[in-house]
Amino acid sequence: MFFIGFPLFASVSVFAKGKQVINIAYLMQTQKVRPPLSSLDPIIENKGVLGAELAIEDNNTTGEYTRQAFILKTFMVPADGNVADTFNKDIAKKYSYVVTNLASGLTNSVADLPAAKDMVIFDAGTVDDSLRGKQCRANVLHLLPSRAMRADALAQYLMKKKWTKWFLAIGTTQEDMLYAEAVKRAAKKFNMTIVQEKSWEHTFDARRTAQSDVAVFTQIDDDYDVLVVADEQGQFGEYLDYRTWLPRPVVGTQGLLATAWHRTHEQWGATQIQNRFKERAGRWMEEQDYGAYLAVRAIGEAATRSQSNELKPIKDYILSDQFALQGYKGTPLSFRTWDHQLRQPVLLAAPRSMVAVAPIEGFLHPKTELDTLGFDQPETQCQWSKSSE
Repeated sequence: MFFIGFPLFASVSVFAKGKQVINIAYLMQTQKVRPPLSSLDPIIENKGVLGAELAIEDNNTTGEYTRQAFILKTFMVPADGNVADTFNKDIAKKYSYVVTNLASGLTNSVADLPAAKDMVIFDAGTVDDSLRGKQCRANVLHLLPSRAMRADALAQYLMKKKWTKWFLAIGTTQEDMLYAEAVKRAAKKFNMTIVQEKSWEHTFDARRTAQSDVAVFTQIDDDYDVLVVADEQGQFGEYLDYRTWLPRPVVGTQGLLATAWHRTHEQWGATQIQNRFKERAGRWMEEQDYGAYLAVRAIGEAATRSQSNELKPIKDYILSDQFALQGYKGTPLSFRTWDHQLRQPVLLAAPRSMVAVAPIEGFLHPKTELDTLGFDQPETQCQWSKSSE
């Protein structure tokens, strides 16, 4: 394990002198990098941390006026390292706010550690509905849209286009199955029809055989309006466009995709942060960068408004009706009290263009249209939430 302190300040004591200090830990584990599907795809190993560093800059800009200093320290655990050991040794009893970019199982493992009970963990890396549902934790806040939110965003757009008949193509990984479940839930929720679902089980290289195999794979008895793909690892989804038996659009994990952030997003000040991030990082902002940015900015916003660096007033403000986080999406973002999911618009993007932003106009909700995406309060399976109602 090694850690990287926030590089802009050589002396933390000088920087924070006379100011209210808010210390934030960023915890991530290095993932084993899979070979890219295409030589055009860059290998990015530092997703997330650069977004957190950019947010620290923004927090400290405001902190100059509020007499507050925000200090970030990043802890990177090797792929074969022990995340719990790093947490207990370097973070426990030293930090109240921890931003994590970890696998789903590790996120809850960290949240369940005894020392984490008196912390707020900002999950900036997962999309699992289970972590917002049956496996929810009261000390965890989730920054990225869940799979259910993404599937609902796509469903709203497809309903607007009257593309109501779907052919669902599913990969073989557990993540693909979970995404497919979210798609099937969205289809039922918005009264769509999945005319057929098939698993992509070819074990050979799709790049070499796609022209013939995709046509055969997509030749089904029923007609359909759109091909919905569940391929989170990108093993075959990129090769479906223009090769299907019928000329149909591709959506889902490839083609038109639902995402928290995308390089084609330019509205509501997004161009400014896109340029700032690219100048700093030398690459485009990824979803994990955006999630980490929002996490650190949420802490900054709550600390500024509550005029405190203490855990209780900051957490209380974050979960209050007064909390409003600007996320460059045209509307303030806030946390759902029943599952701690950050409610937010979801971008619908093609590789080189922004197509739409969900919620789509016309989908109404008694509280906020943002709650038409994902699990609403009556649907939640979060047990600590239900027990507190």
